[in-house]
Amino acid sequence: MSEKNTFPFSSRTPLRITFGIALVILIVFAFVPAIAVFFVSFTDLRGVTYLPTKFIGLQNYIQYFGLGHRADNLNALKNTLIFASLSTIIQITLALGIAILLNNPRLRGRNIYRAVVFMPTVLGVTVTALVWSLMFNTSGGPIQQVLLLFGKNSAFFGDQNIALYLVIFVQIWMVCGTSVIIFLSGLQAIPQELYEVSSIDGAGPWAQFRFVTLPMLSPSVTANVLLGIVNALQSYQLTYVLTGADKKGTQVFSLQVYMQAFGGRSGTTLSQSQGYAAAISMVQFVLVGVITLATLAYLRRREQK
Repeated sequence: MSEKNTFPFSSRTPLRITFGIALVILIVFAFVPAIAVFFVSFTDLRGVTYLPTKFIGLQNYIQYFGLGHRADNLNALKNTLIFASLSTIIQITLALGIAILLNNPRLRGRNIYRAVVFMPTVLGVTVTALVWSLMFNTSGGPIQQVLLLFGKNSAFFGDQNIALYLVIFVQIWMVCGTSVIIFLSGLQAIPQELYEVSSIDGAGPWAQFRFVTLPMLSPSVTANVLLGIVNALQSYQLTYVLTGADKKGTQVFSLQVYMQAFGGRSGTTLSQSQGYAAAISMVQFVLVGVITLATLAYLRRREQK
């Protein structure tokens, strides 16, 4: 007589439960707030109890695209695109080079180097900003001291001509470790037989990198590019801590949303407008979505070639 399995759950049940819990969390903490922001963008909500909230239709969007805010909005768009494009391109290129070096089995102490490269990722935005604020301190910072040796000096984050590029540098330093880990995972998944066969066929290091490494790393490149673009387009904390809230040279979309929702342009309660901030965030959502989908489509086509 065969033994009957009386266990009430199948092997797939834990997976279904986990997926269900994750889906509920995603709906509650992502989809519901997103829908709420969409509806708030059609109101004049200010977050003050004694001020009534009214439905104003497209007024926030008309105000945003109006002539009165066009210069500031175009400046924020320009800064956002510069920040996202430069930080992503440089980060991916640098991370790929570091990952290839750290993947070399003949490199001694490579596990220590991997930990050092990944360490900035776990420091957090505030700690990272504090470290680089001290490094670029205009009075006694080490970078200023080096410039003084050559008879030069700089305001660094106070100079609106270079502040954005310094923030991009810090952003790359902070998040590059994550891209390195993703590339390392991709490199270690490449069969060594491909390199051996290509070497027998006479391929040198550059040919192996171009025709073996890069094609096999396509999924890792896609993941890193998408993560880099989305993170850069939504980033504001580093800019806020390093340069302040209302500097034209470093004003980006996300910082606009934050300041309009919680600080306003003049820093007073009455100048805040969660409704107007929600409208800006919806514009940002469309921008992030369009750029992300266009990038994903381009990278998918490259993978299939």
